[in-house]
Amino acid sequence: MLPDLRAAGVDGFQVRAKGATTAAMLELTARALEAGATVVVNDRLDVALAAGAHGVHLGADDLPVAAARRIAGDLLIGATCRDVDDVRRAARAGADYAGFGPLFATTSKAGLPAPLGVAPLTDAAGDLPLVGIGGIDAARAAAVIGAGAHGVAVIGGIWRQPDPVQAAKELVQALG
Repeated sequence: MLPDLRAAGVDGFQVRAKGATTAAMLELTARALEAGATVVVNDRLDVALAAGAHGVHLGADDLPVAAARRIAGDLLIGATCRDVDDVRRAARAGADYAGFGPLFATTSKAGLPAPLGVAPLTDAAGDLPLVGIGGIDAARAAAVIGAGAHGVAVIGGIWRQPDPVQAAKELVQALG
C-alpha cells in the first residue's frame, strides 16, 4: 500500500519503473490514478494511453515529442531538457512542459550529466513551464521555484526519507 501523498498536498505523480513489464506499469499507473492526482507515465506513451493517464514524460532517447503529439494530441506531454535550447526544441515539437535538470546531485538515476544548479533554470524559463528535477528536497524547493520553475519533481526527497508523508508535507510547505 502506497502512503497517501495526495493528502499531504502532492498533486501529481510520475509512474517510473524502468525494469517493469508493461502489465506492471499498467497496474502502477492504475494505482496512481486512484489517488486522484495528475498522473504522467515516464517513457511509455502506450501505457499512458492504455491506462487513461493524464500524460507522458519523454526523454531524449524516447519517442519524439512531435510523434507523441500526433498520436495523442490531447495528452499532457513533457520532455526532459538540460538547457535553454532543449526547452525551445521541446516547445516547438509540442511539449506542454519541460522537466529541467538535474539541478543538484542525485542518486535516483545513473548516468546523468553534472548537476546544473539553478542559474540555467532561470535562463531557460519562458518558453515552457519548467519542472525542476534532480536532488530536490524541502530545503532546496523554494530556491528552485524562485529561479523560475513552475514545480518540482522529487524521488529521494520523499521516498528515501523515514516518513515519506511527512517529507511530502514539508516539501509542499516549502513550495508555499
